[in-house]
Amino acid sequence: MSNKRFQRSSDKRLLAGVCGGIAEYFGWEPTIVRIVFIVLTVLGFSGIFVYILAWLIMPAAGERRSLLEQIIRNFQGKSSE
Repeated sequence: MSNKRFQRSSDKRLLAGVCGGIAEYFGWEPTIVRIVFIVLTVLGFSGIFVYILAWLIMPAAGERRSLLEQIIRNFQGKSSE
């Protein structure tokens, strides 16, 4: 059983690593995932919303917590570690 994690990429990134992370997880080419996000954006701006949401939810490579979880924990006064 493989130990794959759904996380943002650190080496296949252009902006936040979302498309690279999705591509690494599914074994796809990052360019294809980026084109899908561009098409979603052109067809009603949903691509930008999905990208930002994925950026907040997906942890960065090597991190345990997502950016959104860190923000919520800081707001609650808890340590983000």
